[in-house]
Amino acid sequence: MRKKSLVFGMMTVMFCAGMLFVSPVQTRAAQGAEAYRAVFDARYYHDAYPDVAAAFGNDSAALFNHFVTYGVKEGRSASAEFNPQAYRARYADLQQAFGNDMAAYCSHYISFGRAEGRSGSGDGSGYVAPAAALPASDGADTGAAEKADTGAGTSQAGGAEQKQNQNVSGNVIGSCTTKYETRIPRAKNVDLAASRINGVVVQPGESFSFSAAILPRTTANGYVEAPIYINGTVGTGIGGGVCQVSSTLYAAMINAGLPATERHAHSLPVPYLPAGYDATIAGTSKDLKFTNIYGQPLVIYASTGGGALTVTLALQ
Repeated sequence: MRKKSLVFGMMTVMFCAGMLFVSPVQTRAAQGAEAYRAVFDARYYHDAYPDVAAAFGNDSAALFNHFVTYGVKEGRSASAEFNPQAYRARYADLQQAFGNDMAAYCSHYISFGRAEGRSGSGDGSGYVAPAAALPASDGADTGAAEKADTGAGTSQAGGAEQKQNQNVSGNVIGSCTTKYETRIPRAKNVDLAASRINGVVVQPGESFSFSAAILPRTTANGYVEAPIYINGTVGTGIGGGVCQVSSTLYAAMINAGLPATERHAHSLPVPYLPAGYDATIAGTSKDLKFTNIYGQPLVIYASTGGGALTVTLALQ
C-alpha cells in the first residue's frame, strides 16, 4: 500500500511539473487568440474576402481561424477599422517593441493605440481596401480595351503559390491580384510591365515612377499593339494593357496605406478592379508615383501566371 502511495505521489509531482511546463505556452497562445479576437469582425472578413467566404461560408469560427492562421500573414484586414500589418508598418516605435509578434500589435491597438489616435486601417481613414475585395465576374475577353477577368483575391493555396512564385521576403504590407486573358496581345504587355517592376527596391524617402520603371511603351522595348482607352473611347496603341499592372500596383498601395503622389483614373471603367482603384498612365503626361514613407526599404514584387497578375509590397 505504501508502495502504491509512493508511485501515486511521484505521478502527481510529474503531472504538476508537466502542467507548469505547458501552461505558459498555452497561456501565451490563449492571449494571442484573445488579442486577435478583439480586433476581428467576422461579417466584415466574410464580405471583404470572397475566396474565404466561398471556402467557409458564414462559419465565424472558421473565418477567425483563417485570419489567425493565414489572413494576418497575407496582410488581410481583421475589420474595417484594423489591419495588423498596416498598423505595424506605420509605427516604428511599435516595430521596435513588438517585432514580428502580430498579436501584440492587435493588443496594443485595443489597449492604447485607438485612444492615442493611432490609425489602425490600411489607408489611414478607417477603411482598408482588401486585396480580395473585388467584384465577381465571368467577364470573358471581348478584345475591348483593358478588358480582363475581374481580379479576385487568391485562396489559401493560391496565396501561398503566388508568394512562392514571387519569392516574397520581408513584411508584406499590401497585395492585390487581378486576372487577364492570356490569349490576346495585351497579355504580353501585362507580363512585360510586371517583370520590369518585379524586385524594384524603393529606399526610405525615395520616389518611384511606374512609367519610368517599365520604360517607354515602344516596340523597341518589347511592347506590342493592343486596345487602349483614349479620352473615353476605345482605340489601339503600343503597350495596351500595362495600365492593368499600374492599377494592380495602386490597389496594393491602397491596401498598404501607401499614398500616391501622382495617380490618374481611366476615362472609362476597367472591369478588373472597382472604381477608384485603377491608375492609368499615358506617355509622359500621366504616371503613377509614390514616395516610400516608411523607415525601411520597400520592395515591389510582381508576378504573372495562369492569367493572374499579383503585385505585393513588402518592407525589408
